[in-house]
Amino acid sequence: MVLVIIDGLDASGKDTQAKILVWSLQDVGESVFLRVHPAGDNLFGTKAKQFLYLRGKSVHFASALFYMLDVLRSVMLFSWRKYDYVVFVRYLMGTAYLPSPLHAVAYRFFALVVPTSDFMFFLDVSPEEAERRIRQERRRVEMFENLAELKRVRLKALSLAFAGGWRVLDANKPANDVALVIAEALRLPADG
Repeated sequence: MVLVIIDGLDASGKDTQAKILVWSLQDVGESVFLRVHPAGDNLFGTKAKQFLYLRGKSVHFASALFYMLDVLRSVMLFSWRKYDYVVFVRYLMGTAYLPSPLHAVAYRFFALVVPTSDFMFFLDVSPEEAERRIRQERRRVEMFENLAELKRVRLKALSLAFAGGWRVLDANKPANDVALVIAEALRLPADG
């Protein structure tokens, strides 16, 4: 089983890249399991998502806690299943939303608890582009989806990505260009 992790800021294209990857893998006959966090099929993911639309420090911590529990639940429930590829969207980088220096401590702890991979992709989008996409595509805005928060979280996430061995991809580029880089890293056929 190959674990692929796709992470990044809000509006960096995580879901889009995951869908393109899943389609590409299925086109060449691979079995794929896709898991997006926060997931809507369990209490942890549902609560994490609900808290993202509220404001305040206690809500901030509650969202992060439920998010981490959602990811842990996914690992426990789905890591034993037989798939050629497991694709997790939004995985370890949720810790970047925690205040400093707690984000770094939480990341290191979480990275010891959950599986990591040689195929961890951080989709790096400029905060300005992320905010533009959010304003253009979303009716509801989460607590971290403003320019100041996107800038703050991006700096923390990039520091974690570089220290954690992630492949940092320029997600300001067109989706097909980013997908090609991911496919090449996984050595997928060019037409797959």
